[in-house]
Amino acid sequence: MAKKVTVAEVDTFIRQLKWLIAGVVVLFVVPLIVYAVYVDRRLDSFQDSLTHSPPEELADDEPAHGDLYHLAANPVEGQVVYVPAYSHIYHGDGKPHLLAITLSVRNTSLTDEIVVKSVEYFDTKGKKVKSYLAKPVRLPALGTTEVIIKRDDASGGSGANFLVEWYARTPVTEPIIEAVMIDTNSQQGISFARRGSVISEVVPDWADGKPTEEE
Repeated sequence: MAKKVTVAEVDTFIRQLKWLIAGVVVLFVVPLIVYAVYVDRRLDSFQDSLTHSPPEELADDEPAHGDLYHLAANPVEGQVVYVPAYSHIYHGDGKPHLLAITLSVRNTSLTDEIVVKSVEYFDTKGKKVKSYLAKPVRLPALGTTEVIIKRDDASGGSGANFLVEWYARTPVTEPIIEAVMIDTNSQQGISFARRGSVISEVVPDWADGKPTEEE
């Protein structure tokens, strides 16, 4: 004969079941909620870090330094700069890919002009292909001059390079001299740039009007 369950035993069982469920909630659900809140805050923080931060202007009562003055960083009076360039690069099984080249010479001085004395273009074997300046070119402060080699001019080859010589009448910040290669004829365009490297300093000798190279 089955044992008759009393009301008290049912109440005890239900109470124990409630405590068991509460324990499960405490052990599993609460940590999950805490973790979810933590992850949500981390995501909000990450998204905030990607938000554009506009420049912050000084407050009306915040003093600004009005006595600032500029000194040239690592000032020089002249240089000979080697700039690597590529009239083509190779892809696939060695097929050449032609590129247009732009040589850019940028005067970074805020106050002084520089003089670009010469721009010479050499091929892969080191043979001079062309000189681009018939006479020196003056670049005003923050001015730029460019030399362009068309895409179908492959005379320089994959190892082409420029030699750029410049000088100034007073020590100035180094100009930025770089070659930019680009081609957009294919379905996927290609572009890259190479910065020039200084290979010698130039010390202008204004006694005879001509700068001389420093060995």
